[in-house]
Amino acid sequence: MFRVIRIALLLFILVFVGLSAWLTQARSTDWNNSLWVKIYPINADGSEASARHIERLRPEHFASVEAFISREAQRYGIQLEQPVRMELGGEIREQPPKIGDSPGMFSVLAWSLKMRFWVASVTDDDIDPDVRIFLRYHRPEVDVPLENSVGMQKGMYGIVNAFASRQSRGSNNVIIAHEFLHTLGASDKYDPSTGQPLAPHGLADPDRSPLYPQEKAEIMGGRIALSANNAEIPRHLELAIIGPETAREVRLLRD
Repeated sequence: MFRVIRIALLLFILVFVGLSAWLTQARSTDWNNSLWVKIYPINADGSEASARHIERLRPEHFASVEAFISREAQRYGIQLEQPVRMELGGEIREQPPKIGDSPGMFSVLAWSLKMRFWVASVTDDDIDPDVRIFLRYHRPEVDVPLENSVGMQKGMYGIVNAFASRQSRGSNNVIIAHEFLHTLGASDKYDPSTGQPLAPHGLADPDRSPLYPQEKAEIMGGRIALSANNAEIPRHLELAIIGPETAREVRLLRD
């Protein structure tokens, strides 16, 4: 009898957690109220340059993300005045768990569970934001590729790897917007092996003739396609749009 009760209790907890996650995700894309997104900076490399940059951060440094979502939402007929409200949280002193260089299904699952515990342990908000973005800063003079950024719909959080410089602020915000949309259910629209945007949904203007060079980036395509095998990250969000397929995924477009 005790075993039956224990199994029933566990099933109830699983159903409750699953339903709660489903309701949270559904509410996040009904676009009836502003989504509260909180940015938590992290000194990823322990450098003085990253530390100084974090000290100088202000909420207005992320205003272009708010403006981008508002502009694109209005373009798809959403009347909400401020769909996203960005807020700057306190610096996080711990590094998030690493996913590994060659993650498989089970390692990704284990990493996801570790991340859920980590997020809960390093944040102590009185009221939980809708989405948490952990912004890992690296000193800009190091000419090495950054780790991939991630955005998780389950858990509603993102990890963004960025350069700690004023010149990189615009491109950092492009990545923040990309990972934020992942938390709402948007999918990548680029080739993971090359970073090249995939036609047609990864292009800002798939009907352009000639097709290349594109003038803007589709935000989940991630880059401006200059040719069929060459692309660059936009310098700022004025050079990005939310394409129709992404808009459907996050329910800005419902047709």
